[in-house]
Parts: sequence; structure tokens; C-alpha cells
Amino acid sequence: MNHELLLGWWDTAARDLPWRRPDCTAWGVLISEIMLQQTPVSRVEPIWHEWLARWPVPSAMAASSQGEVLRMWGKLGYPRRAMRLHEAATAIARDHGDVVPSDIETLESLPGIGSYTARAVATFAYGQKCAVVDTNVRRVVARAVHGAGDAGPPSTKRDLRDVEAILPEDQHDAAVFSAALMELGALICTAKNQKCADCPLYTECAWQLAGRPAYAGPEKKVQKFAGTDRQVRGKLLDVLRGAPGPVPKIQLDVVWNDVTQREKCLVSLLSDGLVEQSHDGLFHLPGEGIVEQSHDSSPSARRIVQQSHDGLFPPPDRGIVQQSNKGTI
Repeated sequence: MNHELLLGWWDTAARDLPWRRPDCTAWGVLISEIMLQQTPVSRVEPIWHEWLARWPVPSAMAASSQGEVLRMWGKLGYPRRAMRLHEAATAIARDHGDVVPSDIETLESLPGIGSYTARAVATFAYGQKCAVVDTNVRRVVARAVHGAGDAGPPSTKRDLRDVEAILPEDQHDAAVFSAALMELGALICTAKNQKCADCPLYTECAWQLAGRPAYAGPEKKVQKFAGTDRQVRGKLLDVLRGAPGPVPKIQLDVVWNDVTQREKCLVSLLSDGLVEQSHDGLFHLPGEGIVEQSHDSSPSARRIVQQSHDGLFPPPDRGIVQQSNKGTI
């Protein structure tokens, strides 16, 4: 692959995204990578700015409750990402002097940080030479290098080997090249409605030279949202994010008519730690339980009501489904 063609295109066509600017810290890059997983840039950018203003360093986030982080996560989807990021922030503040590590192995040891995210931070925050493979990169390599209409099922070893083989020798160029590959897949070499005439690799693309054959691999599953558990979980969390404090279950019951699905989703949120239930049966985001006052009213007598250990829902005689011993209903 002609490195100069792609690097030259990057210089003029790359989007000016805040996490790509020289003054962005590795912490800012890490937050962007977590947010951008399965979420478009247009939705991420405004929330990313809000997060960096509120939590400019990992220790600032670690000092906040998980509930605050979930509330700020808003409607980005897949809220467990926010929980894992809070855990990672805590580990970075505690074990790494409030600085995001630069080596892949240490990054992978952080809670919720997988191989892709570790490699992305090492490359985009620290300018290291290593393969960074996402869906966009896989598609560009499949077409430009292998002449296929699209990438087939992912294979970590094969995909990393394919990208490593085309990285420039120079470390700085390799880091920029990795970002350019990803950008090309996001803007030009898209899954549908490709803009081949605008592609810097047009004259040497194996797919073009082969006559742009149709993708002949396994059919890709299209992720649905309407009516899924993801939608129901999101609606339940919306209630808690918008409430000034813990809410009774009746406020959650109105968000979805299918009782079985709604109860199952509530149990799953409780099991994932995204929602907590206090002893008095109210529901709230993690770490945001009701403060109770004892008879002596002294500060030392105040306590936070924690999640009950003898069942996530009130007893059956109150007309609400009770969690089984296995955590399902």
C-alpha cells in the first residue's frame, strides 16, 4: 500500500476532532475511544467535551459516584462502558499516578480496557507503532489489499497481522497511518455508498482493479433496537437519570407494558450494578442511595442505605416479582 498517498490525504481531509488535537491528553483519548465504540462521532463529541470539563483527570472521575458517571453518560448507549471507565479511572488514579499508562500490556490490565482500546490509546495518545483494528480498518484492508467487497468475520490474529504488514517503518508515520486508515473507512470506504472517486487509493485498490466484486461472505446480522431488551433497559435508566433521587418501582413500571420483559430487564440492570435498590424498596443509580437519619441526628449516625442482600424486589405479597436465587425471574 502506498503510504504517501494515504498520509497526504489525511493531511487535507481528516476531521478536526478534539481528541486528535495536540493538547488532548491520553485521558481524553481514552474517554473518546470508550465513547466511540458503536456510537457515531456526532453523538459523542458534545458529551466528550462535557466529561473533560467535569473530569479533566482520572482522579476527578474516581472521586465521583458511579451514578454521577451514568447520569453524564446520557443516551450514548451500552452504559456498562461508563461503569468500566469509572473503574479504570479509579485504577489509574490509585496505581499510575493519575496518568494513563502508555504500554499496551499495562493498559489491558485496567478494568474494561480490551486489546483494541489499549492499542488505540498507545497509538493515538502516545504515537506508538502498533496495529489498531476496528470495523472501518478491516473493511479498507479487505478491499484495498485483498480485493474483497467487504471484510468477513473478524479474526484477531489475522486482522492484526494484515494491518501490521502495511504499517510504515517510521513510528510517527505508522501512528498517523493508523488514524488515516480508520478515517478512510469512516468517510470514504464506507460499508454502503462508497465514495471511490474521492479515495486516495483508487488507482491501486485491489477491489477496484478486480472490478469491484460483490461481497460473497457470510451475511452480517443487522442489530435491531426497537422492542429489544436494550431499549427497555435504556428507558428504565432514563427514569433514574432524570429523577432528583430514588424512585418507587411504580415509576419504572410505566415505561414498558410487557411486564415479563420489563422485570427481566430491571433484574439485569441490578445484576450489572447499573441500578441499585435500597432497603425501603426504592430504586436509584449506583452510589445514590437515600441518606437516613437516626434518632440522635448526629452526623456520625447518618448512613447510606445500601442494596438489600435478601432480594432485589419487595416480597411477593406486595405484588411485585421477586428475584430468584440465580438472579433471574
